[in-house]
Amino acid sequence: MTSTPLESIRHLIIDMDGVLYRGNRLMPGADRLLPWLDQHGIKYVLVTNNSTRTPSQYAEKLRRMGLVVSPGLVLTSSQATASYLQRVAEDGDRVYCIGEDGLRQALAQAGFEFSEVDPSYIVVGLDTGFTYEKLKRACLAIRAGAGFIATNPDLTFPGEEGILPGCGSLIAAIQACTGVAPKVIGKPEPGLLQAAMDMMASQPENTAILGDRLDTDVLGGHRLGITTILILSGVSRPEDAASASIKPDYVFWDLPELMRSFSAPAVSPPKKTIWRRKS
Repeated sequence: MTSTPLESIRHLIIDMDGVLYRGNRLMPGADRLLPWLDQHGIKYVLVTNNSTRTPSQYAEKLRRMGLVVSPGLVLTSSQATASYLQRVAEDGDRVYCIGEDGLRQALAQAGFEFSEVDPSYIVVGLDTGFTYEKLKRACLAIRAGAGFIATNPDLTFPGEEGILPGCGSLIAAIQACTGVAPKVIGKPEPGLLQAAMDMMASQPENTAILGDRLDTDVLGGHRLGITTILILSGVSRPEDAASASIKPDYVFWDLPELMRSFSAPAVSPPKKTIWRRKS
């Protein structure tokens, strides 16, 4: 497959952690990216596998860093997980939630009741208050037949202190004591990215995903047949992209380099650290 030229991209799915910010620190060029996209008529949705916040909380986090975004342009793995459960759960099914505000609110808004006793589903997202007690309850419930659902498989995520444990690390602990793998909803599974495309009414040939991870952003985009753009400001490094079995279509050091390449793809030759995947 030949990757879509950057100038043909009219819809952009933008990962947040490691692309727009790291912890509470705005990434270089992030303050100019969204106005630049508006100026060039490129629609976008901000998507995250991180299930800890609600869309409104993410919009507020971005506002504090100087980015004004409507909560309606933010799509989280918590929302996608709640939508999935609405489709598969039966009336009266209860959930035991290991997660934070974003996941709990999405499940509550979808009409689910929380229970520590005989839940029908164990739903797991990133939880910075994860304890042995939570692990024990999940273990016993899954061994008793409860379904095991996870918002995302990210083993780590970029924070201000460095690379931190993610939801996938919690999943690994639960899977180790139950022998059961979860149904994963977020990237690289297609549901979250397809929902973002549906929000923009976009088609694969004019849509790209911009992210910092090969194992979620690039792999998820590849599975959907959309253009993949890797930014080396988060988790994945140049050597990772060079050796990956599924390579991104484009790789850039940072957002300013990406915007320059969008603006003048035929005039400004790519630097040594930037490449486009060959057909």
